[in-house]
Amino acid sequence: MSQPSTTPVVERVDARNRYEILVDGKRAGLTAYRDRDAQRVFYHTEVDEAFAGQGLASQLVQEALADVRESGKRIVPVCPYVAKFLKRHEEFADLVDPVTPDVLRWLETELG
Repeated sequence: MSQPSTTPVVERVDARNRYEILVDGKRAGLTAYRDRDAQRVFYHTEVDEAFAGQGLASQLVQEALADVRESGKRIVPVCPYVAKFLKRHEEFADLVDPVTPDVLRWLETELG
């Protein structure tokens, strides 16, 4: 009988401005952000190919957005995956700020 896989764990890694999802202690994916005053601007989400198709991106983003809610910040979904997730999960609608040209210019400066 095979060993059951451990439950994926989502961690906020402030030093790297991202949330990571770990499977059996290995990073399987991440969603990256930058904080702009009271906003958390999500700009990139990825899951390693070896972990594709397991619903990890959805779990990662769900837990990241729940953490944003707890922190009292607002969400700016520059990342297409986060934007798509938010369209399907209206429970976060009260936290979402629009992606504006000003935010995009700021993000470009932040990311260099």
